[in-house]
Amino acid sequence: MGQIKVEKNVGGIEGLCVIEPAIHGDARGYFMETYNEKDMKEAGIDIHFVQDNQSMSTKGVLRGLHFQKQYPQCKLVRAVRGTVFDVAVDLRSNSETYGKWYGVTLSAENKKQFLIPEGFAHGFLVLSDEAEFCYKVNDFWHPNDEGGMAWNDPEIGIEWPELKGEYKGSASAEGYTLEDGTALNLSDKDQKWLGLKDTFKF
Repeated sequence: MGQIKVEKNVGGIEGLCVIEPAIHGDARGYFMETYNEKDMKEAGIDIHFVQDNQSMSTKGVLRGLHFQKQYPQCKLVRAVRGTVFDVAVDLRSNSETYGKWYGVTLSAENKKQFLIPEGFAHGFLVLSDEAEFCYKVNDFWHPNDEGGMAWNDPEIGIEWPELKGEYKGSASAEGYTLEDGTALNLSDKDQKWLGLKDTFKF
């Protein structure tokens, strides 16, 4: 079996990794190693995941930017159906790249995975009609521990693909659409987060 490929410190941000799985195919289809602890350790990544999660979202849904404060999670994320643009923002106060972001397109076709360590805000925008999103985490969800930050904070300046609209001083989705006219769809909670200067720091 071939090894997974790990691109470390993507975007110049320490700890962020883009991972390409080992894929083995023939006329019947393919077999893919989505996670191999041995290969990860050989790449210098030693993480014990405790839970797998999966969500389904429709086009124009933006989830984020989220994190847990006292119980921060490392996440290994991928799209098993459809396409998303996945983003991480460095909130580690002692990091040289504090406030920097990096985004990567994850799709069922490219089979890429994004490893996001503790200390980052995370979110994604669905670009296909539907997307199923899977992620491993190394700590459990704590319902009263969740934090977040505005997905459109101009101080961060995330360049969400296919998104049109003007920043009006809040995280409201009002007036934002994808290029095909699909309205941006955020939860009520995600439209109330504040920007970087008022956001929790790790």
